[in-house]
Amino acid sequence: MTQDKDHSPSPYQAPWEKAFNRVLTPFEEFIHRQTTTGLLLMGTAVIALLVANSPLFEAYQHLVHLPIGITVGSWSLQQSLHHWINDGLMTLFFFVVGLELKREMLVGELARPRQAALPIVAAIGGMLMPALIFLAINPHEPAARGWGVPMATDIAFAIGALVLLASRVPKALITFLVALAIVDDLGAVIVIALFYTDKLVLEALAVALLLLGMLISFNLGGIRRITPYFLVSLALWYALLQSGVHATLAGVLGAMTVPARPKYDPVLFSAEVKKLIARFDACHQSDRNIMTNEQLRTIVQSLEEGTQLVATPLQRLEHAWHLPVSFLVIPVFALFNAGIPLDIHAMGATLTHPVTLGVTLGLVLGKFLGITGACWLALKCGIGQLPAQTRFSQIAGVSLLGGIGFTMAMFIAELGYAQHPQLLLMAKTGILQASLLSGLCGFVWLWLAGKRPTP
Repeated sequence: MTQDKDHSPSPYQAPWEKAFNRVLTPFEEFIHRQTTTGLLLMGTAVIALLVANSPLFEAYQHLVHLPIGITVGSWSLQQSLHHWINDGLMTLFFFVVGLELKREMLVGELARPRQAALPIVAAIGGMLMPALIFLAINPHEPAARGWGVPMATDIAFAIGALVLLASRVPKALITFLVALAIVDDLGAVIVIALFYTDKLVLEALAVALLLLGMLISFNLGGIRRITPYFLVSLALWYALLQSGVHATLAGVLGAMTVPARPKYDPVLFSAEVKKLIARFDACHQSDRNIMTNEQLRTIVQSLEEGTQLVATPLQRLEHAWHLPVSFLVIPVFALFNAGIPLDIHAMGATLTHPVTLGVTLGLVLGKFLGITGACWLALKCGIGQLPAQTRFSQIAGVSLLGGIGFTMAMFIAELGYAQHPQLLLMAKTGILQASLLSGLCGFVWLWLAGKRPTP
């Protein structure tokens, strides 16, 4: 332990431990994570593009299609590495999305009807208009299969861009975009479940429903341990994989059954902690070395278990999984899906292809018209209210940022055009082009529309 000038003991044993006193609200922690994820996602996408347009492209393709399987006796599950990432690893991404959705609906911006009305209406308009624009340009199969691609907003990119303008926009505008993007994610999940399922295997679907009922019974029965939920959710993932419904939805369904109530009452916890601290102080006087003082070690373990049980399982899981999903799952997904080989000679034909145009116009123009128009109509009808200290012009700027579609848009493109690699290439090109345009236009718009607050 370090000493101050007056020889009094310092509370810090290392510089990084000063973070102990930095307390972030759940919303601030969420914003910080999404901003970091957006920057990391951008870097990974650039790396994937560089690799796909370099002599490493063949090795990259070989890695993407590398077959990997699990075999136990006569049972086996064989998939390419690309499928394991999109069908398996991305389930963790959807799990975190589900946790965020549940938290927002219980205690967040979607919990209060008056406050939630405007972002909900905005999200619906921002999903319908892009789909209609895409279908107007691509009315026939198989191109029409991509109508769901421009519906999705990338929450990490969009929030990351808006946070860069934090000194020029009201905090309530960031809250509005978070609520809008989360409803948008819910809409994307519903679209995947209902419209991107090729064929249903009813027996496997019945097993999946039975497993979902088991998860719900765990919740109603007061089970707070994570292990039973994990094991049954893993079985649910496999059942959905066999049923024809996209297996990643197991992440959302599992998250929705995670308990949102703690085992210990906060008042009781406070009283117990005070007793433990009093015992800690008493034991601390005899031997300050926690390595040799068994009583100190026991008290610390009791404190650790108590803090786990006073927090809800939903909070603990969201906190625990957000970091690996942000720093591992999403970058790996981007690395294996954003590698688009760009042919300079055919660039004109690529950019003017109906699928590329449909995705680009759907995200840039469709999100702008859909979100702005839906908000204008809702306010005229008395549905909802503008966020505090926010002007309508700033809502229009946020609607441009809503055109940044990456993770969910890429995911839906992979589902819609799984059998049409050329159309998939066009859709991905449109996503990258639209995200760049929407991000730049939204940033400039909000910079000009915002005013730096006076001290």
